[in-house]
Amino acid sequence: MTTRKTTEGAGVVALLLAAGGGRRLGGRPKALLPHRGRPLVEHAVRVLREGGCTRVHVVLGARSEEVRARAELTGCVLVDNPAWEQGMGTSLRAGLASLAGTDAQAALVSLVDQPGIGPQAVARVLGACADEQSLVSAAYDGVRGHPVLFGAAHWAGVAATATGDQGARVYLKEHGPSLTLVECADVARPFDIDTEADLVHLE
Repeated sequence: MTTRKTTEGAGVVALLLAAGGGRRLGGRPKALLPHRGRPLVEHAVRVLREGGCTRVHVVLGARSEEVRARAELTGCVLVDNPAWEQGMGTSLRAGLASLAGTDAQAALVSLVDQPGIGPQAVARVLGACADEQSLVSAAYDGVRGHPVLFGAAHWAGVAATATGDQGARVYLKEHGPSLTLVECADVARPFDIDTEADLVHLE
């Protein structure tokens, strides 16, 4: 695979983790939180596409049928995670599993509850992908954040260590020397929508 093919996003599939139930938000699924008049999951998908990801897999969990009914997700592959209550690690595993049998050579992982991360950050991480060995992460003032890109060579290792709400944290720590950090603090803000107080970030 050539560098040009990957940096254009042809071999990369975005995995949007959108299964959370919003426990600290009174049980409101994060995917359905209103943002600019539409469900937050729609905004997150649009960011990925504008950042250069032509293929997007959305991992759903809490009230998945309602998300399917209310959100406009045409063109996305919708992946159900029945174990979503066990933590983000299960959604990451479900997303990676959904790539089996495809021609994907890398997965760019993004979180639905980070609306401050826009297309520019996605494009920078995508542009740093060279091949199936690539391991790339956005950084904010030198601190690793999202999105994170995993070349296919890393998928099995990530899936094996993704437990609870840790996601890929353990794997990324173990493979620190191989991780390329792409600074994005000048174009994005990595806050999470976790509590009622965080809703101020939504319009």
